[in-house]
Amino acid sequence: MKTYLVGGAVRDRLLGLPCGDRDHVVVGETPESMLAAGFQQVGRDFPVFIHPRTGEEYALARTERKSARGHTGFVVHASPEVTLEDDLIRRDFTINAIAEAADGTLVDPFDGARDLEARVLRHVGPAFVEDPLRVLRAARFMARFAALGFTIAPETQALMRAMVADGELAELTPERVWKELCGALRTPRPSAFLRSLHDCGALAVVLPEVDALYGVPQRAEFHPEVDTGVHTELVCDMAARLAPGDDLIGFAALTHDLGKALTPKDELPKHHRHEERGLEPLDALCARLKVPAAHRALAVSVCRDHLRVHRIDELRDGSVHDLIAASDGWRQPQRIAQLALACEADKRGRTGYEDADYPQARELQRAHAAALQVRAADVIREGMQGPEIADAMRQARIRAIRQVRSGPDKASPGPLA
Repeated sequence: MKTYLVGGAVRDRLLGLPCGDRDHVVVGETPESMLAAGFQQVGRDFPVFIHPRTGEEYALARTERKSARGHTGFVVHASPEVTLEDDLIRRDFTINAIAEAADGTLVDPFDGARDLEARVLRHVGPAFVEDPLRVLRAARFMARFAALGFTIAPETQALMRAMVADGELAELTPERVWKELCGALRTPRPSAFLRSLHDCGALAVVLPEVDALYGVPQRAEFHPEVDTGVHTELVCDMAARLAPGDDLIGFAALTHDLGKALTPKDELPKHHRHEERGLEPLDALCARLKVPAAHRALAVSVCRDHLRVHRIDELRDGSVHDLIAASDGWRQPQRIAQLALACEADKRGRTGYEDADYPQARELQRAHAAALQVRAADVIREGMQGPEIADAMRQARIRAIRQVRSGPDKASPGPLA
């Protein structure tokens, strides 16, 4: 049985990175011979098998023929006559089209190792245009490997622009777009995902609410980077730095300033009430991509309240209580820490503010922790009814917040816009 290690495991080993899943291609076999060898078949649309001892995936070498628009419109053909090169040519990028034989020999018909050395993301062949998902995958690979200095080959960039112009990306399902977005937000450099999609025109198709932020000016005294799109990139990167691998925080960072795209031109570069204006496009984005409830809830809190967190030192104790309550901080206590973290990413996601202190996060979390110590058993008196209980709890929590806020380490406001 001829088997080859393929794809990401080979690529990451050559880059000196930890290897994740190990996928294999099998040449010259049939489903029947694989089953006879003890493998378990798991693929219904194409023959993929699980090794009986290692649990790793082994797929029969196969070809794909375009049969319809979109990233699922393919007819798969697997047979003993399909060669390893036939299988590799259907892959997206040269760096993913390298195979390794059992003796360690590399099979690299498309010079993927050379592109790894040059840090270039290049498509394998003209069939690249048949799958619109590859545009998003290119951007996600850029986010993952940006720190290594990767760039997209000019000819690949041209194909990506052509695919966008042909309307192919309109065929992508919301679930696939969301999956690729989350994958990018979990990388160290989500900004490379946004920038790659923006440069080829794809961001305007899959995330038009975010794309609309590019070119929108902000006040330079608060935002030295000026461009709201650039600020969004910086905030996403800061979120990835503060909460590595957390797409929940990342999505809130991505969408916190959507309202700035709706600021009337005669008000620019000021953005009064942008936090309120941002709720409508955020709701539209969440509905279109079928965003999970937890991601939506945190994103709404950050969009609506990030300026109040920045200005927490100016808020009355009752307003701090209401800020926490608006984010469901009593039933979902983890959300307040998440809110504080996303707001810190907003503050530090500005040119020159990367290492700035953000005491507002500490004050919000101290106030929240103090209010959480209030127990209903210590507040409720005999004969109290629902509204009376709610008011008593509110007043007790405000007192707890007032007490902790009178101590040292008060927050001081920074840039607020």
